[in-house]
Amino acid sequence: MSTNKIIKAKVEDVPDLATLFDQYRVFYRKDSDIAGAVSFLTDRLTREESVIFLCEVDGKKAGFVQLYPLFSSTRMQRLWLLNDLFVAPDFRGQGVSKALIDASRNYAIKTGACGLSLETEKTNTIANQLYLSTNWELDEDHNYYFLTTK
Repeated sequence: MSTNKIIKAKVEDVPDLATLFDQYRVFYRKDSDIAGAVSFLTDRLTREESVIFLCEVDGKKAGFVQLYPLFSSTRMQRLWLLNDLFVAPDFRGQGVSKALIDASRNYAIKTGACGLSLETEKTNTIANQLYLSTNWELDEDHNYYFLTTK
């Protein structure tokens, strides 16, 4: 029986993490760029601009979740943006995504955050089912907009 282990990523984990991160980006129709992934992740971790949890299954990197800090002015509290969640195809259906969500939830509690927020494509059926099954609430009251600057 395989065992899941969640670790908080450090800069030393970037080479393995970059491969997963690159697969995540390709899933979202971006060109593969391992060197860019290494640079991006190294910057996030060394600058302490994100928190990344890795799930290892039998010693192999199976998936990751990346959280970015935000603040809610109306609640006057910290919250975390669950920006990235990815499980390698060989490890899907083994509880990796739920373990990463649990790690994120526990980290939010540990840091005194009022909650976590995320967005995913409406067409990402599996992710949408996952979030509903792990007690996330779909916000149907707000519109989200994006202003491109580059």
